[in-house]
Amino acid sequence: MTIDDIRNFCIIAHVDHGKTTLSDRILELTHAVSARELKEQTLDAMDLERERGITIKSHPVSMHYKAKDGKTYLFNLLDTPGHVDFAYEVSRSMGACEGALLVVDAAQGVEAQTVANTYFAQDARLEIVPVLNKVDLPGANVEETSREIEDVLAIPMDEPLLVSAKTGMGCEAVLEAIVARIPPPQTAGRDAPLRALVFDSVFDEFRGVIVYVRIVDGSLKAGQGVSFMGSRVQTTVHEVGIFSPDKKAVESLEAGQVGYIVGTVKDPSEIKIGDTVTTARLGAEDPLPGFRDVKPAVFCGIYPMSTDEFPKVAQGLEKLHLNDAAFTFHHESSLALGFGFRCGFLGLLHMEIVQERLRREFNLDIISTSPGVVYKLRFRNGEEKDLDNPLQMPDPSALESISEPVLKARIITPRETIGDIMRIVMDRRGMVEGTETMDTRRVMLHCMLPLNEILIDFHDLLKSVSHGYASMDYEPAGYQTSDIVRMDILLNGETVDAFATMVHRDKARARGQQMCKSLAETIPPHQFKIPVQAAIGREIIAREDIRPFRKDVLAKLYGGDVTRKMKVLEKQKRGKARMKEFGHVNVPQSAFIAVLKGGI
Repeated sequence: MTIDDIRNFCIIAHVDHGKTTLSDRILELTHAVSARELKEQTLDAMDLERERGITIKSHPVSMHYKAKDGKTYLFNLLDTPGHVDFAYEVSRSMGACEGALLVVDAAQGVEAQTVANTYFAQDARLEIVPVLNKVDLPGANVEETSREIEDVLAIPMDEPLLVSAKTGMGCEAVLEAIVARIPPPQTAGRDAPLRALVFDSVFDEFRGVIVYVRIVDGSLKAGQGVSFMGSRVQTTVHEVGIFSPDKKAVESLEAGQVGYIVGTVKDPSEIKIGDTVTTARLGAEDPLPGFRDVKPAVFCGIYPMSTDEFPKVAQGLEKLHLNDAAFTFHHESSLALGFGFRCGFLGLLHMEIVQERLRREFNLDIISTSPGVVYKLRFRNGEEKDLDNPLQMPDPSALESISEPVLKARIITPRETIGDIMRIVMDRRGMVEGTETMDTRRVMLHCMLPLNEILIDFHDLLKSVSHGYASMDYEPAGYQTSDIVRMDILLNGETVDAFATMVHRDKARARGQQMCKSLAETIPPHQFKIPVQAAIGREIIAREDIRPFRKDVLAKLYGGDVTRKMKVLEKQKRGKARMKEFGHVNVPQSAFIAVLKGGI
């Protein structure tokens, strides 16, 4: 098979627009999967992917298609994650393609992730083939959706592909469009020095790290020594193969092909997404462009409910890290929660998925502290430092400034809710930079928002005020200097480190009142009154009291002088004061769960 007979492409779409269903139909029409093995969401291996209708890990597959011109073509489909948390993996997967099928739901039109993923594809210089899906639905509006794609995404819709992935209508025309409109791979030749792009990797318990690659130049066979140019790791290749869709060993991978290599690498962290593979001897001098290390953006603490489960949590995190090198963790301890881990994630969805997998796959009960972001500290002596844990906050007098990460967000919402959406954005210290008309019903807002402000319930608020119709996508936009402070929670005058959080000074009072109220309602009464306080440094900004138990010491007194009653009450008061001085406040696990899992 020549290089001209290869087509490498991916499918991009907003959530629930039919990307995975269309990939099922392509597998069916190319007979890559037998009718007996075919099932819904064939390429989604995890239960979480099936339940949420999202792709978490990319799943490449090679297929052969006999076109109407009589020639047989090799299709390499790279199914990519669609969420912004996995944007770097998406960009690397697109770097292994020459074209992209842009799937748009004809009933819902262009959504936020549609716009974001299209920009990724355009930056990667891919040939974009628009596909209008679900045209058989009663609410489908082909003309209006086509006009949206032309106006918002600047993609010509002279020959729109009208399909119903669920029924299979029009899917044959999609395969012909892939042949006709997506160009074959560009390469320096199969005799050139090897250059292969790493776009994913997984860990196998028996074989070590399996690296997913796209061969750009040259060829690769088992037995060759290879080097990863970014991480400088060297290994001997034991096996090369393709995906059909299960792994299938082959003699060699040639330029233009997509496949996998198995070497001697046992540590997944040594393999970097976007790295370039070349031969250890007489290899290429210049790596493929675009490689960078992926760094976590959101951090939180994960603790076991019971200290007995600490080894199980450690084992679970280690196993998850084997198949997800972008997720990081290290040991930390808390006076209130005991031993646990400080974990870093690419984003909120990534954090949710890791926590849910811990609960499901390892049957663990865990508590997670409030999510936080990475702040950049600038000291008065000129030093700079990253801060991801509020407990490591240095003395504010030594700091010149604190910078927080900001996002450039695109929010698509119905016209009638635009005022409510703008109010939410401004309440979260954001600003609306401009609006763009999508159609007669919807508007796209271009906003700048601090990442810290969208961590807890921003997405839920958007859906609530828009009755479920708003969609949002965002991308990092650097750092800005802000008045960020550390807020502590004190119980009976003692700081509880698990509740420490970084907030903007303007939001600290409201946030502190909220946390104090939640704790006062959850912690059971003690023998003495307990103050629950929120503090910035030595300044108390909010307070609630947990009521004490009160014994009726006057029940045995029958008549007599009032001084007799006063004497008994005074004695009780002195006893409560002494108890408060030496007493210990027991904070139940339910209080931590209430505050850390949405009580705030």
